[in-house]
Amino acid sequence: MRDDNLNWAMPVMRAGYAGRALVYLIVSGVSLFAIWHGGEAKGTSEALSTVERSPFGMVALIVVALGLFAYMIWRLIDAWFDLEDHGTDAKGLFARTGQAVTGLIHGALGGLALLLLFGSTDSGEGSKTAFYMSKLLSWPMGAIVIGAVAVITMGAGVYYLHKAWSQSYRQKLQANHFTLHWNKLLQIGVAAQGVSVLIIGFLIGLTAWRHDPSAAGGLDKAFGWLSQQAYGQALVTAMCVGLLLFALFMAVNAAYRIIPRLKDPDVLSLAQKLKQKAEAA
Repeated sequence: MRDDNLNWAMPVMRAGYAGRALVYLIVSGVSLFAIWHGGEAKGTSEALSTVERSPFGMVALIVVALGLFAYMIWRLIDAWFDLEDHGTDAKGLFARTGQAVTGLIHGALGGLALLLLFGSTDSGEGSKTAFYMSKLLSWPMGAIVIGAVAVITMGAGVYYLHKAWSQSYRQKLQANHFTLHWNKLLQIGVAAQGVSVLIIGFLIGLTAWRHDPSAAGGLDKAFGWLSQQAYGQALVTAMCVGLLLFALFMAVNAAYRIIPRLKDPDVLSLAQKLKQKAEAA
């Protein structure tokens, strides 16, 4: 059932996904540029720092921060009002809690963007992560806590991979020329995000297993780990291209995402359109 009283949430949602798309565009774009010039792929904070030093850095980071704060607000609204109809059973409440946590994480990234503009970031992404992991490992149950975080993170990676494999995201995208004909790029982008999150979770797990706080980190550590494997540079480049496609997936969500409780009954989802075409064939 359409809830017209919550239509104000739609522009917040679109701004949020656009902000998230911009972050992945920056990270993948800066990383590919660095690789092209013989450097290394960058983590989120390094990529944002690079943008901050560019001629239009202040404007870009303000736009990033506003977009990420919009995404945080959207996810909190989404979880509270259950705009995507997850329900109130255990599975639904778990999904809604995940939405809220995801929103808060992206709000923290928005804070990082503002900190780069108006504050001080003396230590990099990796060193900050190592610092907090070291603190956690010093707790009596610290390794278990970190291990639990690793399992949850890897679970999120598996979720993205399943989402790519099943293409379940088609149920929440409007059917149009782009989504019908360029779906494969969206699928690759979602899969790439799954792989990157899975690697990050794996490295967090190594921190718990080896009691080595330096093992954990964000995309910078994932890129570093990939680069040490066979054909490492090719793997890192492929990951960056994949995350560039994930930025495209986020941008498509910003433009064409369907919210079940705000859905126009005349709008067909990509899944519905494909089903109609299959039945007509």
